[in-house]
Amino acid sequence: MLRVACLSRFRVSLVSVLVCAAAVMSATMLSGCGLTRAAGNSVAALFATPRKVVKLSHPIDKNARLAVLWVGHATALVQIDDKVILTDPVFTSTVGQLSKRLVEPGLDPENLSPVDAVLISHMHLDHLSLGSLSAIESKVRMLLMPPKGVTYLTDFAFPVLELRAWQAWEKDGLRVTAAPVDHEGFRYGIDAAWMQGAFTGYVIEYHGLKVYFGGDTAYDPKLFVSVADRFPAIDLALLPIGPIEPRAFMRRTHMDPGEALQAFFDLGAKRMVPIHYGTFINGTEDPNDALRELALAKTRWSLGAREVVPVAVGERRVFLKKP
Repeated sequence: MLRVACLSRFRVSLVSVLVCAAAVMSATMLSGCGLTRAAGNSVAALFATPRKVVKLSHPIDKNARLAVLWVGHATALVQIDDKVILTDPVFTSTVGQLSKRLVEPGLDPENLSPVDAVLISHMHLDHLSLGSLSAIESKVRMLLMPPKGVTYLTDFAFPVLELRAWQAWEKDGLRVTAAPVDHEGFRYGIDAAWMQGAFTGYVIEYHGLKVYFGGDTAYDPKLFVSVADRFPAIDLALLPIGPIEPRAFMRRTHMDPGEALQAFFDLGAKRMVPIHYGTFINGTEDPNDALRELALAKTRWSLGAREVVPVAVGERRVFLKKP
């Protein structure tokens, strides 16, 4: 059912109070020396200036059939012919006022073209950014979320639709289907009991092309194979490759680079763009470790005609051009 996001004054007040709980929840995610190292990295980032990147003032390539501009973290601008899709938009300098960007966003919101669909994978502060949605509100034609996601939205002018697993939204030939992933749906920790299952990936289809967006997920071969069965010959998969450490904790909700490569093969995709690394401090590893481990993992695979294509923040990569 199509819904326009609107929260009551009570809910807005509740959300304001719950923000305080986010700091406590983040502190419980790690323990021992892992907590010490992650905390040290986060404090250091607070006093550092985010790395500058070259940005495009015109992010859309009229000659492209399939292109991706990586804004950072899980935020990617996907272009399929004349359609524009934006994933998990985060343009703010911090998330939850707790974690500061290591690198500035690869796109300025004012240069964003009208977006046919914004995809939200789950409610975590680094994926559902209310401040970022406010910055691009006038450019959003449709926002898609997992079940119960609309609970966390304030008043926005754009329409919102919650999609359960395998449910699709379609308009003017653009079709977006929610695909199951393995993650967590809560936002503030204390809401975990009623936000179970509030997370999703997506498959985008338009003009015969297919793009998979994994959002944030642990590795579960059954889920990726189920996507491949329903959507054979995916043209491009956007897959998270971090955070990595501490692995015993992270593997429950996040893939490491090797697992992301396995998911890439499970999906039967032709191309993979790694995301969800190097933008914020999410684990105890060095921010550059994810790409290094991805390169090492690639040496253990025979990719054949498949491509793994890291894209720099702010870079637009055109994969298919118009004839």
